[in-house]
Amino acid sequence: KHHLREVLLHYFIAKKSAVETNRLLVEIYGDHAPSNTTCKEWFRRFQNNDFGTEDREH
Repeated sequence: KHHLREVLLHYFIAKKSAVETNRLLVEIYGDHAPSNTTCKEWFRRFQNNDFGTEDREH
């Protein structure tokens, strides 16, 4: 889980879109890839300068 978040951050920094990132991850990880919605949520965090990839405290 944490590894995939770091991969999402990598693709964000590489200027990929959330949709493109999801497509790439599905090719690589298949059913274990994060959903398109999850990719978009993480990209929204990164766009707001929140680059932490750990679980948040509730």
